[in-house]
Parts: sequence; C-alpha cells; structure tokens
Amino acid sequence: MRALTFNPFVRKTTMNLSRRTFLRGSAATASAALFNIVPARVLGQNAPSNRIAMAMIGVGGMGRGNMGSFLGIEDVSVRIVCDVNTKKMEDAKRHVDGHYKNADCLMIKDFRDVCTRDDIDAVMIATPDHWHAIIGIFAARHGKDIYGEKPFAHNLLEGRALVNAVRQHGRIWQTGSWQRSSGEMRRAVELVRNGRIGRISRMDVGLPSGGRGRPADPSAQVPPELDWDFWLGPAPFRPFQGVCDFDWRWVLEWGGGQLMDWVGHHADIAQWGIDRDTSGPVSFEGYAPFEPDGIYDSPKTYRFTCRYADGIEMTVADSSQVRSGTTWYGENGAWIWVDRGRYEASSPAIRDSKIEAGELRLRSPGHQRDFIACVKNRDTTLTPAEVAHRSASIGQLGQIAMLTGRKITWNPETEQIINDTAATALLGRTPRSPWTLG
Repeated sequence: MRALTFNPFVRKTTMNLSRRTFLRGSAATASAALFNIVPARVLGQNAPSNRIAMAMIGVGGMGRGNMGSFLGIEDVSVRIVCDVNTKKMEDAKRHVDGHYKNADCLMIKDFRDVCTRDDIDAVMIATPDHWHAIIGIFAARHGKDIYGEKPFAHNLLEGRALVNAVRQHGRIWQTGSWQRSSGEMRRAVELVRNGRIGRISRMDVGLPSGGRGRPADPSAQVPPELDWDFWLGPAPFRPFQGVCDFDWRWVLEWGGGQLMDWVGHHADIAQWGIDRDTSGPVSFEGYAPFEPDGIYDSPKTYRFTCRYADGIEMTVADSSQVRSGTTWYGENGAWIWVDRGRYEASSPAIRDSKIEAGELRLRSPGHQRDFIACVKNRDTTLTPAEVAHRSASIGQLGQIAMLTGRKITWNPETEQIINDTAATALLGRTPRSPWTLG
C-alpha cells in the first residue's frame, strides 16, 4: 500500500485555510511551476487540486453504497477506507483501487487517525447509530465536512451536541436522508407546500414493522478481523454473541429498531411538507409492546401520535397500522400520499397540477452530488444537521413516550421535556469510558 504524499506547503494554517483554498490562492498559482503543479484553471473543475478528497468511515452495507456513489462523482477522490473490521476494509480498498486502477487507497482502522489528516477534506460516516455523534463531532472539530447516515444520532442529547459542533466549526453536513433528492418526494412536497390541498390538519407516516435477525449465540467467538471493543465504543459493554452486522438495529443500545431506522426518511418528508424543518411537535403519546427476544429489544410494532403547536397531528406507526410512506390531509377531504417510486392524490387535478412561476420549486442534483457542491460553495445542503436532528427527534421522543407509557410534553425551542424527570433521563446517556462527546 502506497502512502499518500504530504506537502508541507498545503497544510492547514492558523488562518484555517483548506488544502483546496490554498492551491486556488495566488501563492499557489505563483508557485505552480516550482512544484510542478498545473493550475486548476487549466485543467478545469476536475483538476487534482479541485477534487474533494474523501475518507469512508464505516464500509459495511450502507457505507459501501455511499462509497459507490462518491466514486461515481468525477470531482471526488476517495483516498481512505476506515472500519473496525479489517475484512470490510480490505474489500472496500479493492473496490476503490479497482475503480481508480491504482493501489493508492489507504486502510485506516481508527477514525481519529483519519480525521486528523490534512490531506482529507470530507468524510462519509456510515457506522452503527451509537457511533454517529462521537465520530461526527470529532470530524467537525478537525475541520472535515461530513456526509453522515441517518438517523442523525442515537439519542436526542447526542444529536444536539453534534448540531452544535457542526455549527461551531463551520462545517458542511449532509444526512443520508436521500428521499429529499427523489423526484416523487420533491413533487409531493411541492404540491403540499404550494397549497394544493389547503391547510394541513394531520399527517400519517407509515414505517416498516418487524426487525429481527440471527439468534444470539452466547458461545460465539469474536472473528479475528473484528475489534469488538472498538465496535462497541461508547455503548455499554456486552459480550459478543454473534449479533453485529445489520442486526445491531434491533438492539436499543446500538440502534432504535425499524422506527429509528426509517424516521429519518418518511417523517423527515412529512416535516418538509409542512415547513417544520427546524422545529417539531409539542406532545407525544403512544404504545409499543417492548418484548425482548434474546438480545433484541426494539418493538416489532409501534404507534404514536404527536401534535404541533398549531394543532397539526401526526401519527407515526408501522405499516401494519398506517399506509407506508407519508400522507398529508388537507381541506375538503383532499390528501396527497407519497412513497418510494410513486405518489397519489385525492384527485387527478391535484396530482397533475402544474407548479406555476413564482411558486416553490425544489431541485436536487442528487444527494451525494448536492453534498459535494455545498462543500465547494459552502451553501446549505438538502438535509443539514439541524434538519436531520429534528427529524430524528420525532422518533426519539416517540420512543420515550412508548417506553414510559405516558404522554410527553415537549418544548421544541428549549428541547426540554416538561415536568417528567424519568422521561428526561431517557434523552441521553453517558458514553462508556474513555469516549466522550466533548
């Protein structure tokens, strides 16, 4: 494996100049001949000096999918793959090297060694949920822009800490809530936001039910390629029981079941449709049968209702109870429904309505493409940190209401549960030592 070359002249300075900014500056242009660098204006937007150097942190299922998308963007250079599983890293490296037809991709196990490098501009994070906030905060603190998977964070307090870090360090964040880049989703939201069904009174959000994988095996041995303690990281220690890849979702210490796996999709679209991206409901109540099945303790079926300050009501439930996707209900019986690949409305006139000049139009060049464009121009992405946090908080607060079995009153401005100490304690947890959010 060939190491990446460090150039002392393009390191970040105390003025926080990035590698690309330095190379685009007058000093780099004047010195181009000396260092045998062709100026970006000659080679165009895909010149090496103008490509976004990325590292992929977490290269399992979703991480591999994201990695493939970034490899398909010409002005991105995937330089590093990072995972606590060496076999996954090796497989990802082979894929990257095969794409670029070289052997330059580095394998680095520890995300901290990735984020402190000056030759990396941005990272993709696709780890289990319990790692999202700690890695994201560390990356932001070290000047990296971030494409992070949903849900935004494992719990609400971690989510707020991550939002604050992204904001404090001036980083670009895009969440993998890719439905915002999907044509049918944008079309449905345009119709709702442009008043085709009048004032919205309620919404239904249908998510998958179920969620169980291979049975736990107390005698299972940690495979030699996996660093189990590092995989657990900030989560409470558990002995390895053969439950790791994908099935971590159904363990509440690591994930949040189907609810948290999907709330960053359909509930995110629901809030987009009513223009509540940076706020949220004021109350939550519902029920789920929490019946542990060995290591798995997330509910297979669930239902809760939340209400916004202006009276809009939203029901979030598994699709055995509510139609899959997002449905907005307006005036005079009018409605609009959308799910992946299709949308419907209460009448053809609404469904086929033309978006007129002067009305809201939503566009996206593609979710990963949108992220890279915003890294370059420093604009806001389709799913920035605050928006993703608010979408995830719907599921997190709904889960708390179902766990406690009582109505939760919430202040979305201060992000506090009102007059319920026990419920408040469920908003976050102390990371396992030595990990911290600080």
